Amino acid sequence: MARQLTVAERHAAAEKDLLLEDIADQSSWDQFLVEQAVLTFGRHHADWSCNDLRDVLPEMGHGFLGAAINSLRQGGIIRHTGRSVPSTSPATHGHRLAVWELTGKGRRLAAERTARARGSAA
Repeated sequence: MARQLTVAERHAAAEKDLLLEDIADQSSWDQFLVEQAVLTFGRHHADWSCNDLRDVLPEMGHGFLGAAINSLRQGGIIRHTGRSVPSTSPATHGHRLAVWELTGKGRRLAAERTARARGSAA
């Protein structure tokens, strides 16, 4: 049985052009896309909450946001800033949300992904 990759390894090894067949076989594909969105958002913003991410994710991605945040936190890619904000989602009645930021590891990973994408686009 193959060793399960860490979040950082999954993102570092992700190929831009996956075959449709490969995508269909991924049971966690939606979560992976949301993780990529969080990583990209973090590259462009000093800090953020799920309020910010809900605004840029398609509706179906919202259900994976908590799992993606948890996975990236456990992988050492993002960290809690110690601050929180009230949720803007009416369904949560103002529940407090953590404010997150990329770690050094997360910034390096995001920069590597951007460099790879620029290299393959050239």
